[in-house]
Amino acid sequence: MNETPDGLLGEEEPPPFTLDNAAGTSPFLIVADHAGKALPQRLGQLGLSDAERYSHIAWDIGAGAVCGLMGTALDAVVIRQSYSRLVIDCNRMPGSEQSIVGVSERTQVPGNVGLSENQKADRVREIFRPYHDCITAELDRRRGLGRPTALISMHSFTPVFKNVARPWHAGVLHNHDPRLAHALLELLQREDGLVIGDNEPYSVTDATDYTIPVHGEQRKLPNVAVEIRQDLIADEAGQRRWADLFVRLLPQAYRQAHS
Repeated sequence: MNETPDGLLGEEEPPPFTLDNAAGTSPFLIVADHAGKALPQRLGQLGLSDAERYSHIAWDIGAGAVCGLMGTALDAVVIRQSYSRLVIDCNRMPGSEQSIVGVSERTQVPGNVGLSENQKADRVREIFRPYHDCITAELDRRRGLGRPTALISMHSFTPVFKNVARPWHAGVLHNHDPRLAHALLELLQREDGLVIGDNEPYSVTDATDYTIPVHGEQRKLPNVAVEIRQDLIADEAGQRRWADLFVRLLPQAYRQAHS
């Protein structure tokens, strides 16, 4: 279950991220920190059952598929993390309590207990860092070309958390610069039949998040984090429906935020 001195990922395993539509011309850079559910072979199942390792605690169900559809329709670059957030959470600062958790919601994660500093460092070096280095490289490339960029961080959330039902269909999250988020929120709230959260069911903060604060706000880029309820995007029809919604509304929000 634990890493070996040779490192974490074997040669035949998935890369730590996927980069799609690299030549995309859209101002949107779409990223998904929790898109994947892969586990490195050397970690086994982290002591989890099959049901647990495929459940919402392990990945953002449906989010990666929505990103892919959005990227194609918007001609946007899409970067998605491949490995389960239970190996290492790519939206948390390495070394923080939430980076490699021993308990997720109410589920024990035995394979994350008692790790050495070297074992933690393997996960940072082989999974966390390559993913974020890819985002950094793409943002540097765009800056070098003088291309406008807005960072869109896509997530999904479980309909019920610790026995508490969540009423929102989606949430729009923001931190220091809410311009794009507020424009998108206003447009979503005009849609019939949708309950949209403003910084719900989560919010973005410097203390709890990594991607938006580091890649978006430190560069002073327009940014927004989006959360979609997982039961709404668990199948292809739902994924297409929600992708189409954001394909329609994101360009409007971007124009409004910068008018």
